[in-house]
Amino acid sequence: MFCGASQKSAAAAPGGKILVPGMDNQLSWRIVTPTLSPVILVTGASRGLGRGIAVQMAAEGCSVAINFVGNQAAAEETAELCRKASRQPGQEHLPIKADVSSGSDRARLLGATLSKFGRIDALVNNAGVTPAVRADLVDADEASFEELIRVNLQGPYFLTQAVARHWLEKKPGAALPGGHKIVFITSVSADTASTDRGGYCVSKAGLAMAAQLWAARLAGENIQVAEVRPGIMSTDMTAPARAKYDRLIAGGLVPQGRWGTPEDVGLAVRAFISGQLPFSTGSVIAVDGGLHIRRL
Repeated sequence: MFCGASQKSAAAAPGGKILVPGMDNQLSWRIVTPTLSPVILVTGASRGLGRGIAVQMAAEGCSVAINFVGNQAAAEETAELCRKASRQPGQEHLPIKADVSSGSDRARLLGATLSKFGRIDALVNNAGVTPAVRADLVDADEASFEELIRVNLQGPYFLTQAVARHWLEKKPGAALPGGHKIVFITSVSADTASTDRGGYCVSKAGLAMAAQLWAARLAGENIQVAEVRPGIMSTDMTAPARAKYDRLIAGGLVPQGRWGTPEDVGLAVRAFISGQLPFSTGSVIAVDGGLHIRRL
């Protein structure tokens, strides 16, 4: 966990540093720089996987910018859960309303995060939608396809661009081990075809490539990028198909034999952002209970 210097028996020192007692606790003092609370921007964090990620990052000692598009009450619930999970003084958890599919909203989201927190250390591209109506490929309409691409792919692609430009131009120091981090939350649908959700599959496949592209571009800039690829997750988004997936899981589709949870995804993101995978930029982290394993 990210920990700042102890405030007990501490004294101020020039340059924003802190004097703390040495080993003998009386005769000598040493100067340390307090560890900043890293700021993590999580899109679509009012519920579901985004909430699970936000709470895990709060438990890691980070402050969280909780992006939401419409449900203010749910975003406030996430903020309260983050406060309860927090482990050190100075952590803040604030909801910020913005639609990632809108260019002006993306600019406002980044601006509001920097204004409220003064920094951004990691971006988690989690916001996404499923088709309002599942339809066979031969019947699906363009309006649904366009919305899925705009929200699930175009939004995170260009929000990443905006955050990366900020880091490259301003060159702020990172409060995370190993530098700044970006995470793309994709889906098993990135490489598993569902012919009644074609637009969704295409959007997630594109997002998986976006993760590879940004990882390659930013690796030399001390910015790590990872793709976290969830499987069948228990969220509001999958609730309408609960009975179908219950049957498939019972039939052995998922080797570990259960639904995934927002906490499962949050723990994977937490491991990456906290620096536990320092030599793994561009990696695809499967959180699917073994669903991706090819079996005979």
